[in-house]
Amino acid sequence: MPRRARRRGGRGRDRHGRGLRGPLIPATLPAASTRAERFDALVLDALEPIEARWRTELTKLDVAVDDVPEIETRTPGAPPPDGVLADGGVPLARLVPAGMDRRGNPTSARIVLYRRPLEARAKDSVDLADLVHDVLVEQVANYLGVDPDAIEGG
Repeated sequence: MPRRARRRGGRGRDRHGRGLRGPLIPATLPAASTRAERFDALVLDALEPIEARWRTELTKLDVAVDDVPEIETRTPGAPPPDGVLADGGVPLARLVPAGMDRRGNPTSARIVLYRRPLEARAKDSVDLADLVHDVLVEQVANYLGVDPDAIEGG
């Protein structure tokens, strides 16, 4: 069988004939996004109302997402380090104060949310959205030195 005939008959498969050529879900649909992309969007949605209310106070604050926290060796039962919001000894988020990097350049303060521990504690997507919101409120309140109820307008 000539090579051309095989290509025509195998339309929709990759060049080795084992799978589909393109993605199953078009990139324009929400289902095409990864868990990490959906989590990032969730963080942005939770941050939007906080930033709208506290815009001027948060101009020098960055928000980032890491998959997992860096492993820190510490004794069991010891309180978490300053700026770390933990649940059962597992860090969920960390507030990194402003400082200097290795080259001596100033850095902004940063809230780092840890995606995998937060996802592990949520029952479903609604619970995850609430948890991310609560963690962000707590960390922003810590950054500003105010009560968490003040962040939400209470």
